[in-house]
Amino acid sequence: MGSERYVKQSILSIAIFLLIWPAQAAGQLLINGAGATFPYPVYAKWFDEHHKRNPKIQFNYQSIGSGGGIRQLQAGTVDFGASDSPMTDEQLAKSKGGVLHFPTVLGAVVPVYNVKGVAGELNFTPEALAGIFLGKITRWNDAELVKANPKAALPAAPIVVVHRSDGSGTTFVWTDYLSKISPEWKSRVGANTSVSWPAGLGAKGNEGVAGLVRQTPNSIGYVELVYALQNKIPYGRVRNAAGVFVRPELKSVTAAAAGIAMPEDFRVSITNPPGKDAYPIASFTWLLIPAKIADARKREAITAFLRWMLTEGQKLAEPLGYAPLPKSVIDAELKAIAKIQ
Repeated sequence: MGSERYVKQSILSIAIFLLIWPAQAAGQLLINGAGATFPYPVYAKWFDEHHKRNPKIQFNYQSIGSGGGIRQLQAGTVDFGASDSPMTDEQLAKSKGGVLHFPTVLGAVVPVYNVKGVAGELNFTPEALAGIFLGKITRWNDAELVKANPKAALPAAPIVVVHRSDGSGTTFVWTDYLSKISPEWKSRVGANTSVSWPAGLGAKGNEGVAGLVRQTPNSIGYVELVYALQNKIPYGRVRNAAGVFVRPELKSVTAAAAGIAMPEDFRVSITNPPGKDAYPIASFTWLLIPAKIADARKREAITAFLRWMLTEGQKLAEPLGYAPLPKSVIDAELKAIAKIQ
């Protein structure tokens, strides 16, 4: 009798759940996105905080890399994408219905190194960075490095160059900068998410580059500033366009965007900017939003999230190691939300 009663109660419970669940599910809205890995920590925080304020809206974001995010957006398998490099004209032309760029936070790419006998902060000139990654400056006691670091005991050891082996927005920012400060780099290598490197060893992801630099004496590589800060990897100052060696930090990254004329579509490079306080290898990272969103509920939810992200959400960026957007950019983006139809 007891077991029979239990079975009946179980069946009744399942029946009630099956009746209630569709009604509950109908009230929920899932919005899927994919793309850049660099902003993932702040995006995860934003989506979690936004969900607390709007329990019926859930954002699901997969950090698969900028290239993957663009491809999934073009294929229509996600509701939005994310990238550390703006989409090209060719990519936009292949995107049905159009794609709008919305800058979210600012980041920087920094030179990280492991130089035997050098514990302090090193200075890097644009000429030194281009020369090293072109494979033309091959030893740590090269005159270009010694000139910028007269007090450092730089060894005569060979320089081991480490770069990304996978396509990434981080590589785009790094090579975009090198293309601006070195005509030879621009003509030989160029700027892209993946390039044919003249020298060095490849490693996958920021973690891979940092790990290889850590275990390889007298090596140099490049990683996102946030990653360098969180993992306490030595990184150096870079001489900017004003001739000042600037440390990559939140205020100098924000300063990099302050002097830039922002185009209407927000697709802009801010590497090698003017201004004595600006760090020269900085970049926006973007959310990629379809210009036309047929689902009215998703359109309303995404536009509401963008407004929140550009106002209250910006306060959550700096504690996580990201530089917030300049006010002028925020004001322009708030007006641009109206373009989403």
